[in-house]
Amino acid sequence: MAGNPLRTKLCDMLDIEYPIILAGMGGMGGPVSGPELVAAVSNAGGLGVLGCAFLSPHKVEAMIKKTKSLTDRPFGVDTIIPAEVPQTGTTAEFKAELPSVTTDEPDVIEKLRRELGVPVPSGGKGYLSEMADDTVWSQEAFKEQVEVIIEHRVPVWAVGLGDPAPWTKACHDKGIKVIGVVASVRGARRLVKSGVDIIAASGAEAGGHNSRIGTMVLIPQVVDAVSPVPVIAGGGIGDGRGLVAALALGAVGVWCGTAFLSTSEAIFEDYHKKMILESTEDDTVVSKVITGKQARYLKNRLIAAWDKEGLPTLPMPMQPIAIIPILDGAYEANMADIVPAPAGQITGMIKELKSAKQVVEEMVEGAKRVLAGLSN
Repeated sequence: MAGNPLRTKLCDMLDIEYPIILAGMGGMGGPVSGPELVAAVSNAGGLGVLGCAFLSPHKVEAMIKKTKSLTDRPFGVDTIIPAEVPQTGTTAEFKAELPSVTTDEPDVIEKLRRELGVPVPSGGKGYLSEMADDTVWSQEAFKEQVEVIIEHRVPVWAVGLGDPAPWTKACHDKGIKVIGVVASVRGARRLVKSGVDIIAASGAEAGGHNSRIGTMVLIPQVVDAVSPVPVIAGGGIGDGRGLVAALALGAVGVWCGTAFLSTSEAIFEDYHKKMILESTEDDTVVSKVITGKQARYLKNRLIAAWDKEGLPTLPMPMQPIAIIPILDGAYEANMADIVPAPAGQITGMIKELKSAKQVVEEMVEGAKRVLAGLSN
């Protein structure tokens, strides 16, 4: 303990050296935290987590196998199981059922595409449409993802959205720890009843799906509400100062995503990495336009145009499926200001491209310096 002042209960639970967890980052376009980034974080002493939201079960399995080939350290898989999505259904079936987003402008998606200057993909079918044919949106498919995780005995399953109650016993029987990601005290209490081992409380500053409550006030309230279940803190944490602050608030570790976006291992478009390096703390926006659920992104012309038109958003999965015709052309044309880029408010702190190992090491060394300064 004396040699590592950052060793907490989390380290013992997960067999890791430092209480730093890479948030599982994934989306319609595929994972951001893929095997290379996950293995790099785990090999550096933290816990890497694969972002597998919306991936088909066979792709989840392939990512698990690839990660195991790159590290012998513990790692995790992040999936979502939102209760409101339909029980069954394919992308084609959901497309056929898409309601109009407005009653007086049934072709609003095509209208927006033209106004934003997004080209029609060459060949007619773009990257996201191809991906979407193999994308999972239904309860049935999300359950199959979990079955793959359990079958491969991945050390950690992180539940980004939804209630893992039906699977916690099966996970524990296989020695799998379950992390439940929450945005409120109420959500934390519910997931504790579902049997999760660790609560990840993610504040409003976080990229991707987040809370309406700031991290500074969310974490201590969640800690008090679920004790003795350990809590890790997400949202606005990008260096050693943030790690120490999280520990001071009662958390046993941190859940970090944005800090790893501009790393060499992240599966993130180069133009988005460049945008992050040039961004300030005020260059993100919270919106439901991309997934149908509240999430934080780099400022984006599609989101701005949607809001300007006063258009309603559809529930998940209808909203992301509805905007695929716009995103297809934007991806192909490398339109950085249209393609969505989840990112938190720490973007203003990130000024250079680094390796994941460097991010972990600098966070650890920075935290140790803060602790040493506090003890003087």
